Amino acid sequence: MENRISNFWFKLDDKIRFLVIGALNAAISYIIFAIALYILGQIHYQLCVALQWGLSSVISYFNQKVFVFQTKGNYLKEYAKCCTTWLVSYLVNVVVLEILVRFVIHNAYIAQFISIFLVSVITYVLFKYFAFKR
Repeated sequence: MENRISNFWFKLDDKIRFLVIGALNAAISYIIFAIALYILGQIHYQLCVALQWGLSSVISYFNQKVFVFQTKGNYLKEYAKCCTTWLVSYLVNVVVLEILVRFVIHNAYIAQFISIFLVSVITYVLFKYFAFKR
């Protein structure tokens, strides 16, 4: 049974696997953000997004490595490249979040929900062609 599931999963295109695992990672990230925002208050939304990115990075790294790109070894090198990817993604995220909160939506919960999806496309490209490049 496990072998059939594994065979099915890894026969899927990596874009599909990224979407599924990315959705899981995005959900975890958003939950971290929402909890931090609830505890610290909406005025600290930029601090909350920094906490979210920092805490979810390790989970995301292993999920991407194992369940999407299937790379072997190179843990430190790939993690360093992932951190670079996340830095770019984080910077895009904070800019989009700031624009949405200040000028468009004015609600950090909704703005971050939208921002996560926009940043996911950038993250996929950087993961595929930089962090987990074979």
